[in-house]
Amino acid sequence: MSIVVTEKAFKEIKRIRENDPSAAEANLRVMVVGGGCSGMSYKLGFDSQPVAANDKVIEKDGLKIIVDAKSLLFLSGTELDFTDGLNGTGFVFKNPNAKRTCGCGSSFSA
Repeated sequence: MSIVVTEKAFKEIKRIRENDPSAAEANLRVMVVGGGCSGMSYKLGFDSQPVAANDKVIEKDGLKIIVDAKSLLFLSGTELDFTDGLNGTGFVFKNPNAKRTCGCGSSFSA
């Protein structure tokens, strides 16, 4: 299983990449790293390194979103969305594997 990236998230990622000259040819890498108040944190960043053989690639309209195999263990079935509502603006992870999340939603435990 993979992650699902909403149309709104794809549009925002493309907008950010188009406005950042250093990311013009880069792919978006989605990772899970140790840290945060719940034990693990989500990390998004543009990456110009080649795609590794065990990376999962989600591609749409020329944009590649890459998830490494280790992170995919924690992100399988997750929806990556973007919100710009009254309660805040940013990327939101809806992760069915998270047993506990912090108040800000940027860290979790599985």
